[in-house]
Amino acid sequence: GVNVRLADHKGKVILMNFWATWCGPCRTEIPAFNELYDQYKDKGFVVLGVSTDDEPEALRSYAAAMKMTYPVLVGRDKEELLDAWGPIYAIPTTFFVGRDGSICGKHMGPATKEDFEREIKALL
Repeated sequence: GVNVRLADHKGKVILMNFWATWCGPCRTEIPAFNELYDQYKDKGFVVLGVSTDDEPEALRSYAAAMKMTYPVLVGRDKEELLDAWGPIYAIPTTFFVGRDGSICGKHMGPATKEDFEREIKALL
């Protein structure tokens, strides 16, 4: 229900995950993102989950059902957002943004918690 800008997280390590509610692999990544966010948020880490398919009302109930602890953003009909990070050829696609604001890594398709954690630790 609020606008979010990357500048709001300046100086933090950001995991930016583009996902969809219909995506099975996305669903399996969510618990890992919850754990990583909870574990590293006090060290300057944030997860931003960008849904590419649903309206805010549907996302609220989905996020509650999945117990998502990190910010969930609406990407549907936000072509400027998707274009800025794209082209995005696969869902899920995850970007890592360093403390200086530069894109430091990208996973196209699903990855494991260990893969994500290795990237996070390197950037923290």
